[in-house]
Amino acid sequence: MSGEPGVEDLLRELAPQVLGALVRRYGAFDTCEDAVQEALLAAALQWPAEGVPDRPRGWLVTVASRRLVDQVRSEQARRRREDLIALATPQAELLSRAADAEAPADRDDSLALLFLCCHPALSEPSRIALTLRAVGGLTTAQIAAAFLVPEATMAQRISRAKQTVRNSATPLRLPQPADRAERLEAVLHVLYLVFNEGYTATAGTDLTAPALSAEAIRLTRLLHRLLPDHAETAGLLALMLLTDARRAARTGPDGALVPLAEQDRALWDRRLVTEGVDLISRTLPEGRVGPYQLQAAIAAVHDEADHVDATDWPQILALYDLLEHLAPNPVVTLNRAVAVAMVHGPAAGLDLLATLDSDRRTAHHHRLLAVRAHLLEQRGDHDAAAHAYREAARRTSSAPERRHLTSRAARLTPGQDRPAQRSG
Repeated sequence: MSGEPGVEDLLRELAPQVLGALVRRYGAFDTCEDAVQEALLAAALQWPAEGVPDRPRGWLVTVASRRLVDQVRSEQARRRREDLIALATPQAELLSRAADAEAPADRDDSLALLFLCCHPALSEPSRIALTLRAVGGLTTAQIAAAFLVPEATMAQRISRAKQTVRNSATPLRLPQPADRAERLEAVLHVLYLVFNEGYTATAGTDLTAPALSAEAIRLTRLLHRLLPDHAETAGLLALMLLTDARRAARTGPDGALVPLAEQDRALWDRRLVTEGVDLISRTLPEGRVGPYQLQAAIAAVHDEADHVDATDWPQILALYDLLEHLAPNPVVTLNRAVAVAMVHGPAAGLDLLATLDSDRRTAHHHRLLAVRAHLLEQRGDHDAAAHAYREAARRTSSAPERRHLTSRAARLTPGQDRPAQRSG
């Protein structure tokens, strides 16, 4: 989707509302989603030149409805669906202002769409892709570019996801109370994964993909608005804000990675820090503490320190202890090892890292090797640290991370990066 920033932002906001209106009216998620994409494209081309209509949502619903009927009429194999739509929708509605233009302002199907896009039958990559397209309003090309895959590959993934949703015959409504908590957890996890991929891209020449992080924050803000009393949603939003606040300091002028301890904190976005700290400070005392809230609290301790030496590592370690008790996983242990090293010394941190060597999820992961290299360097074992840095560099698929890890190894190996002398 292209166009002026204000128009693009409006279209992204309206995309799930329009799709929800069409799915409620016609019930065919896959064809409705295609029609909405066409309407969004038409608006992106027309509105910057002609101006935004008085009722932009109604305009999009009308155009998408027309496109949907055109699609159905052009497919002879779907004649039965055409008849159903023709019966359900008076022709006058397709030729005039949108039928739902006078709908209550608080009617928003975005939450139901988020649940639908995170359907249990879908794989995690499919949930992410479908959420970004159906709820985020991103085009297939934009999603493919963000995840560094061919557009055709992403188109197939999205198409299969839509077919799965259609075949499940799941209506556009919130899950039953018995299933709602588990489904909401899946929605939060998808948004968390989208943000992380944007903040530290797993592959490619750039360290970050800001468009993905920004979209994850936008969708999480939307979810928080729809569920203002849900503590983990607030915790996830706070975590994203507090983490994204450091973005400008994470890379140098040449695009090189800058570790947290070496970042210029004057570059941190204090507006985001303040918003994130306020949000998590209000949320933590209100109810049951969850993993996203604890991660946000850890990020807040980092962000509130004016200098790396002022970081309250004992408090961070205590929060990691709680997090590992509540939601144990190797990534938490990996991060906790750094906190252990800062409080009790690098040897204690290395001992904790050793427990991950037998975990197949992390045994050969570059981040485990990178943390081990860092702690070995702190302990003064420079040869072993350089070897671990080089091995971590070999295993990462991120070019900026590879350059950073290689430079760390070279710094600990004098003369390694100098060209060999040629014999005369």
